[in-house]
Amino acid sequence: MSKFVKDLLCSELEKRIVNEKVTDFIVISTQKVNGVDNNVMRGALKNKGIKLLVVKNALMKRTLTKLKMESASSLFVGPCVVAYGGDSIVDVAKELSVWTGKVKAIHIKGAYLEGASLDDKRAQGLSKMPSRVELQGRIIMLAKSPGARLAGAIGGPAGRIAGCVKTIVDKGEKSETKAA
Repeated sequence: MSKFVKDLLCSELEKRIVNEKVTDFIVISTQKVNGVDNNVMRGALKNKGIKLLVVKNALMKRTLTKLKMESASSLFVGPCVVAYGGDSIVDVAKELSVWTGKVKAIHIKGAYLEGASLDDKRAQGLSKMPSRVELQGRIIMLAKSPGARLAGAIGGPAGRIAGCVKTIVDKGEKSETKAA
């Protein structure tokens, strides 16, 4: 391949990474995956907003250097596919973890997250982390819990007094019906 063609491919890869705002990604190997499994996996991931990009290692390393992401260069050894997209890198890791269970030939090589390169074990650990939606739910629950406890503390004694008053009223009504 000529230098001109390499530069062209490198600039296209760079544009794609910049235009799609790829800041975090997971590198996987799909070597020895049959065509049917590959197509089914790609379709399922596409439906969840996760994109797969087969890259030539030398061009990807060159592009990463241009984009100041060179710490991820160590991940690109052997056949590589870059997975990115979804709501967060955790969602991508969870989906890929599911697919590594379904198709044994797929394995996670590593990840690039917030300027750091992660090895395969740490990249798989991302799948065990809570997703953005789960974290938002926890934050909302934590924000609501003091108010709920305060409402319970205020309403508790009033509920007891109302129960006592109701009991007294019920006893008074029963005694009136017996007297009449």
